[in-house]
Amino acid sequence: MMDDVSKKHSRADVTLEGNEPGDPGDRPFKRLYETTCAALKNGTAKTPIKVCVSSSSQSGFRSHIRIRDFEIISDQPFGFKGTNAGPKPSELLLAGLAACQEMTWRLYAEAMNIDLRRISVELEGVQDLNGFLGTDDGVPAGFLSIRGTIFIDSSASDAELEKLQQIVDAHCPVLDDLIRNVPVALEISRLLDDHA
Repeated sequence: MMDDVSKKHSRADVTLEGNEPGDPGDRPFKRLYETTCAALKNGTAKTPIKVCVSSSSQSGFRSHIRIRDFEIISDQPFGFKGTNAGPKPSELLLAGLAACQEMTWRLYAEAMNIDLRRISVELEGVQDLNGFLGTDDGVPAGFLSIRGTIFIDSSASDAELEKLQQIVDAHCPVLDDLIRNVPVALEISRLLDDHA
């Protein structure tokens, strides 16, 4: 179902149908969706929000990443002269997309009162080292393609799941980051020498 996501990616407005807040069938993600949408419409929600991370290179390819209260080690596998202490950055990117898809499916399924008992995502990205190592300027440094499968346990019809997927793909933040040309600006700042 996920083939050619970029072709189906659309920002069309969607009308969500379902129970009113407080109904017996109301669920936490549905309430989260509705209260947040209401706060955005009446101007009480803080937006835009900033998402911040920091990373420092420890030795070799190993990086120590800090995200809010969490710490992650990123590294290269043994085959690329790493110590295999953690996932490589491109794997973290795929993990972010997979998790974001699951969360977005869960949010919109509840908002639309669509049964979604279980969901999992498997992704595969194809890379060509010619791009990363600069041996062929015609090859991208990043992924050449990303493909995957959304595994769903649901009593919903195929038509309902297809409609839900279109909505999810239109509003999944990490998928949007990958498809849209997001402006990125990186500047250099020299570290001060502690021994100076």
